[in-house]
Amino acid sequence: MGSTVENIDINGSKVPIIFEQNSYLPIVSIQIVFEGSGELSSPVDGLANLSARLLNEGTKKDGSSKFAKKMDEKAISISAHATRSNFIIELNTLKSEYSSAIKLLNELLKDPNYSEKALNRVKRQKIGWLTQKESDYDYISRNLLSKILFRGTPLARDSKGTKDSTLKTTLKEIEGFLNTRLGYNNAIVVIGGDISKEAAKQSVANILKNLKKVEKIELENIKASNKREVKQESKKDIHQAYIYFGAPFYFSYDSEDQYKAKIASHILGASGFGSRIMEEVRVKRGLAYSAYAVLVRSKLSSYMIGSLQTKVESKDKAIGVVKKVVNNFVKEGITQKELDEAKEFLLGSEALRNETLSQRLNRAFEEYYLGRPLGFEKEQLKKIENASLEEINSFIKAHKEITKISFSVVTKGNKK
Repeated sequence: MGSTVENIDINGSKVPIIFEQNSYLPIVSIQIVFEGSGELSSPVDGLANLSARLLNEGTKKDGSSKFAKKMDEKAISISAHATRSNFIIELNTLKSEYSSAIKLLNELLKDPNYSEKALNRVKRQKIGWLTQKESDYDYISRNLLSKILFRGTPLARDSKGTKDSTLKTTLKEIEGFLNTRLGYNNAIVVIGGDISKEAAKQSVANILKNLKKVEKIELENIKASNKREVKQESKKDIHQAYIYFGAPFYFSYDSEDQYKAKIASHILGASGFGSRIMEEVRVKRGLAYSAYAVLVRSKLSSYMIGSLQTKVESKDKAIGVVKKVVNNFVKEGITQKELDEAKEFLLGSEALRNETLSQRLNRAFEEYYLGRPLGFEKEQLKKIENASLEEINSFIKAHKEITKISFSVVTKGNKK
């Protein structure tokens, strides 16, 4: 039995439940996805992330330690995190402890640990994480690329926050964020495991009735810059060049031709060894240990992004190679051999991408979230199998915009 989608009524709002029953293991998994309530919906950088961290501190009544002990005693896991788009609460439990897990989740939603002690603890943790990132040059280069590609838009923000924004965040701001972002009317629920559909619907309704109705937030779709900028940031005690690159990709996340973009992305740089980027950068020239490029297709934005690390003295050569590879890819297209190998990999590895309950539920969620019918990916596999060299090359050659590449470089030396 595969995944299904069914709406339940909560105070007049239709809440979708993505469900799959699977009794192979005596476990139950729930994800509550609050659509549009992620990092980009926050009025203050880092507020969504800090709010999720505080929600992981248990209830105000029990405190962090006692609430964690209650979960540990019954092998229950409840956690929250924020992506750029959404705020997500996850619950995993043994079937035998399911009623206890639902009870604990309800307690958490009714009584989050809004205390200065809990807030100070998560602030210390967050500042420690931010301090580590100050020497994570890969992270710095990627953020710099976001500022280049998406300048002046929400995607250019330091959505994880800074030390200063973390220190200034108040309990009132976190409480306000959670109260206005976590609603029954912007929730999508993903639930599966050793549980009946009726029991799942009943427990979901029981959880969501603890929440308020909130104002739904629609995140705008943002185009990446086509200005071909190169920005360099200098750091002390660095012995490599950390290079990220990106370009616009004018392709809609809800297009039925996803299979064409998947094949193109795989051959260009998403497949590791055998991809154009890896072959030219590492195998032929030895400029980097690893290099990749992918074509991202999301609700927020569609764009090409890739990265590599190389010696300081090789950075200009590596940038030139990336430009050449992408230009040739668009100008000449791919070969029949490359297409056949891509088909073999994408079709052959499908079983591994659809093996576990978690993988199947995540795929079903993605299909629903992106406005696709359930089973969309299976239909795409048939199209991959039947794809011709002519149609894939026609698709690639039509997307000249991916040659308009910008680069961010974090390395040793003077700024450029």
